[in-house]
Amino acid sequence: MTSRPRPASSRPPAPPVMSEAAFRDLYRRLRDQAPEGGEYRRGALERLTPERVAAAAAGVRSGRTVSLAAPIETTAGPDDPEPATHRMVAPAPGEAEAPGLHFARDRFAMNVHGDADSHLDALCHVIFDGELYGGVPASSVTPDGADALTVDLVRDGIVGRGVLLDIPRLRGVPWLEPGDTVTAEDLAAAEAAQEVTTGPGDLLFVRVGHRRRRRSLGAWDAAQARAGLHPEAMPFLAERRVAALGSDGNNDTAPSPVAEVPFPVHVLAVHAMGLHLMDYLDFEELVPVCEQLGRWHFLCVIAPLRLPAATGSPVNPIAVL
Repeated sequence: MTSRPRPASSRPPAPPVMSEAAFRDLYRRLRDQAPEGGEYRRGALERLTPERVAAAAAGVRSGRTVSLAAPIETTAGPDDPEPATHRMVAPAPGEAEAPGLHFARDRFAMNVHGDADSHLDALCHVIFDGELYGGVPASSVTPDGADALTVDLVRDGIVGRGVLLDIPRLRGVPWLEPGDTVTAEDLAAAEAAQEVTTGPGDLLFVRVGHRRRRRSLGAWDAAQARAGLHPEAMPFLAERRVAALGSDGNNDTAPSPVAEVPFPVHVLAVHAMGLHLMDYLDFEELVPVCEQLGRWHFLCVIAPLRLPAATGSPVNPIAVL
């Protein structure tokens, strides 16, 4: 059954700007609730047990697969001043037409943590007050790469039950406007409207409609203005004990609701809670499939590249329904 979206005019007012003192109090509370991270400091992924992975796999019904990543872009734009580069290194001009065997070869280079391409943030990505997650010294990140909490922690992939909460659908709008925030009340209301409950070990995906707005109106400087979660929404994730968080935006709102902290959700999620983050995903193909099947949860398979010293990786999560 599809619930009727809440009219945009009835949504509650955005929470007030958060003071640095209130933010730090919230940070301490969430940090104290976070899992220890086990021997290898895997953070919230400790909640993603083999039993929960098996249960997620058992929930597959149709076998349909949907990518949650956007195509990597190679053209500069307002939100992508340093786009990925792709060039062919072979065959040389005229070589392919010559007799015998030849190979086409190419090379990619990219800024992993930009504002356009889908990527995963490792636990070493966020440095706050001179430390990484779990009290690891920031000095472990060197010009040669990171020595701890890198993408190598998830070299075996992240596989579990994915849950998509569609906030524009809840509000009856195509997308949230830049600067708008998603609250804990929004997340709970989306669960009720979609008849799904986020639980321990789940991979939570929050749609703000960033990709749909970008395709409809064109790219803009998302570093300066974008929709995302409000810091006060993060206790919802702690209560649900989720294992990872992803969004079709940056997860953080801009301008930041905490004037002294530009990326408060990154600080809370990665640094305090030990959550791997996925930024700038794409849910526009998944939403109609979920609506058609009447279910907003699925097996999700996330396979970052094996980059032992990296702070992040391009990523292509796959939903299996």
